[in-house]
Amino acid sequence: MRIRVINPNTTAAMTALIGDSARSVAAPGTVIEAVNPEMGPASIESHYDEALSVPGLLAEIAKGEAEGVDAYVIACFGDPGLDAARELARGPVIGIAEAAMQSASHLGRSFSVVTTLARTAGRAWELAERYGMERFCAQVHACEIPVLELEDPKARKVIADACRDAVAADNSDAVVLGCAGMADLCEFLTQEVGVPVVDGVAAATLTVQSLVTMKLRKSGRGEFAAPLPKTYVGLLADFGIEEKEAQA
Repeated sequence: MRIRVINPNTTAAMTALIGDSARSVAAPGTVIEAVNPEMGPASIESHYDEALSVPGLLAEIAKGEAEGVDAYVIACFGDPGLDAARELARGPVIGIAEAAMQSASHLGRSFSVVTTLARTAGRAWELAERYGMERFCAQVHACEIPVLELEDPKARKVIADACRDAVAADNSDAVVLGCAGMADLCEFLTQEVGVPVVDGVAAATLTVQSLVTMKLRKSGRGEFAAPLPKTYVGLLADFGIEEKEAQA
């Protein structure tokens, strides 16, 4: 089984961290390919960043389809381009916010999300509503650490304090980490905070792995059928869909 875990930003160090998290839970025989696009933002912290990350993400999906990849994880908490990726891929595609929230909902009555910047909280709430998780999500908290500063050793304490404060304020049963760049902190934070702390990269990897194990793939009907054949121009000329691709 080949699972391509796509970091939609272009920061290679974060891609390596994400790959380690996915491999730590992958079953024997499952090959994890952690990649990032050749074009796009260095980090995703706004709607603008998210929108401009999608072409590079879809290019990685297209490569995976040509190479026979079985399934995909979108390793950004905004789940950018998820619907478009599902149109393009034959196998299952899972976003880390989707998987983390659903996993946390199995662990108690409520969870708190601890993310990076406060400006991204609205997107987390939007996804909670979309995934039917709004009734489980007690609150979204920000630690105000930019994505590219998560590697700073001082960030661990700030994030731990934010998780601890979130649990105390919300009386929540679990914490969902609102950034793929926090994936390596999961075990540390669980010990520090005293409630389950869910990393979406691991959760999405296990979810998509189980779907492939059950020989399940996307329906391919209606909204998530392959994109219609179409010509694109300018910078997006390479993204056009040929008739044979649409029928695959």
